[in-house]
Amino acid sequence: MPEIYVDGDACPVKEEILKVAYRHDLTVHLVSNQWLRIPVGPKINKVVVSDGFDAADDWIAEKAGPGDICITGDILLAGRCLEAGATVLGATGKAFTPDNIGMAIAMRELKSQLRDMGEDKGYNAKFTGRDKSNFSNALEVCVQKALRAKG
Repeated sequence: MPEIYVDGDACPVKEEILKVAYRHDLTVHLVSNQWLRIPVGPKINKVVVSDGFDAADDWIAEKAGPGDICITGDILLAGRCLEAGATVLGATGKAFTPDNIGMAIAMRELKSQLRDMGEDKGYNAKFTGRDKSNFSNALEVCVQKALRAKG
């Protein structure tokens, strides 16, 4: 069965992930640097890693593999999970793929340089209910696809 790996510290769609996981009886690994207050069931694995730089990312990248689904907004982690053969979704439901990850990494670097020069204030668009809905639909599609591939 596919498993879902969640970069949990700043994930705004934890509840949506759990709904889909419960519906399909899938294991979810919520990985964070701190204890998360979220209701859990028998297939929900809360993983608290050290405060070390990229500790949560490293844990996820080491465990996720083909057929699994990773949820993250961290573009570098998304690239690592794609290399491991996992499917990767951002919190708005946008899929990271081998075709678009290179551009996403390049844009991340460009924005970082612009922020360093004071040209970009780093404002992000507000996360909306529509984003949550898009994410739920995208995750459902990914799970269905993963289940068909494993079946």
